[in-house]
Amino acid sequence: MNAPPRYELFVLEDGERPVDITEDTKIPNAATIKVVKQDHTLANMLRAQLLSMPNVLFAGYKVPHPLQPYFLIKVQTDGKITPQAAVEQSCTKLIGLMSQLETKFKREFSFKDVEVGTGVGTTGVTASTLEDPYGVGTAPGTSGWNTGRDYLDF
Repeated sequence: MNAPPRYELFVLEDGERPVDITEDTKIPNAATIKVVKQDHTLANMLRAQLLSMPNVLFAGYKVPHPLQPYFLIKVQTDGKITPQAAVEQSCTKLIGLMSQLETKFKREFSFKDVEVGTGVGTTGVTASTLEDPYGVGTAPGTSGWNTGRDYLDF
């Protein structure tokens, strides 16, 4: 197979810089940023975050070749901030957003100290400890699905 080894998709080589910024000489307040060892996942999130900023006039990305693990993102601003500053602010906001998402995910899918029968290291179940996916307590043996909800509500 002609695909590179998987580790080359995310491990930086010796001396390889993760981000390279090139100022655009033809377009004012624009820059092309090369981000290595990343793919469409980060590129699309970064582009969307950049476009949500009022100082950014244009943001677009491309992945030149699917076997080469990098993308190019072009950013043009209105001149109040530099393209580099816009990207830094967007990355900071994305990190915060992903942190919030992680917190919410862990909260929603955390394991409860609840026994649903007999077993090793378990405690008793009461009606107040059981919760359905909506956080509504239900009595043992009953289901929240009998109240007009279907599987798409989960």
